[in-house]
Amino acid sequence: MRVKHFPVAFGQQLFKALGDESRVRLLHLLWRNHEMVVGDLEQVLDFTQTKTSRQLAYLKNAGLVGVRRLDNWMFYFLRDETAELLQQLLGLMERDPQLVRDQQVYQTLWNNRELAAYKIQNRRWQPPEAIKNYES
Repeated sequence: MRVKHFPVAFGQQLFKALGDESRVRLLHLLWRNHEMVVGDLEQVLDFTQTKTSRQLAYLKNAGLVGVRRLDNWMFYFLRDETAELLQQLLGLMERDPQLVRDQQVYQTLWNNRELAAYKIQNRRWQPPEAIKNYES
């Protein structure tokens, strides 16, 4: 389901949400990466946990962001109903230097995480102590 028409009250919430740089940065990362956990958002944006949670709660209450829980992790995503509208708006801002930097930081963190997971999975990685013991 997507938004075709909406009342003025929703429009006010939408434009207020987009009126804050922190929230735009959060929305942009969620749009580009589909789903993210709070810890990743904090790290990429260099926000405190309090600021990140407060801004995500604002976006959730505005009806723009949804959340799902998996064990101790809270995954945030753009709600299907508003994703198309937000995609159009965020697409217009996509070349903003700050938004580009945010995505590059996320990609770097993701690639490092994937590399670490790959090494552990294939057991090619050993703790530094094990290497020193092996060389002695």
